This record gives sequence, C-alpha cells and structure tokens, in this order.
Amino acid sequence: MQRSSLIAGSAALALAGVATLGLATTASAAPAPGAYNGACGSGYGVVNSVPVAGKGTVYLTYSAKTGKNCVVTVRKAPGKPVLVRAALGPSDHSSRPVMDSGQYTTYAGPVYLAAKGQCVDWGGTIEKVSASVADSNCGRLVPGVANSR
Repeated sequence: MQRSSLIAGSAALALAGVATLGLATTASAAPAPGAYNGACGSGYGVVNSVPVAGKGTVYLTYSAKTGKNCVVTVRKAPGKPVLVRAALGPSDHSSRPVMDSGQYTTYAGPVYLAAKGQCVDWGGTIEKVSASVADSNCGRLVPGVANSR
C-alpha cells in the first residue's frame, strides 16, 4: 500500500508540474500537434473544445481574472500554409464576432472577447472544414453538465 500511495502521490505532483523522485515532468515539453498551445496567454485555461474533422481542434479558453474568453484553432499536422480561422462572438449578437483568418502553418488566433456571464458562439476552420458551437459557456456551470447552459 505504501508503494502505491507513493506512486499515486508522485503522479499527482507530476501532473501539477513538480518533479518527483528525480523524474522529469512533461510540463516544459512542447505541446503535442493539435493540442492547446497556450496562445491565449497566462491565466487562460481550456473550458471547451471541438474537433475540426481530422484537421485539428478549436479551443475555447477563459480567464477568470480578466473575464475574457479566447479562441485558438490549432492544426493537427502543421505544414504548408492553409486557410485557418478562429472566431468568437456573443450569442446575443450585441457586437460583431472577432476573427483571425489567414494562410497559417500552425494555428489561427488568439481572438478575445470580454463576455463574463454571457453565452458565446465560437468556432474555427482548417482548409475547407469548419466546426462551431453556438450559445455555450454561459458563465455558469450546471451540475453534471459542465460548461453548458
């Protein structure tokens, strides 16, 4: 029991980014292709994501400190520049969506929107494939159904 407790404790610390028992952690390693890349900056955590049909993933992040949402579309396999788009807007359409779109090798975004307590529409495109989510992440969590309205 003591050995399994030590292993479990070491795993928990490793997940927190702390080296244990001389083992290196992956906290400083580069993200895997298509994984969230931290582009939104310090204090932003992934709160939702949607796959772009084998091409990559769109990530919605949020910072409680700033009250802003951020979207980044990350390609699964970086390479030659292709159309990549990240978009984010308020679900009530009270303002225009913010968007970053261009010929990119790795990702589009970050795009930011101050939307504390509001629902957002967000999504992205890689080449000719798009994915989007409407009316989500409304600033409150429903027990048992995280990040939904």
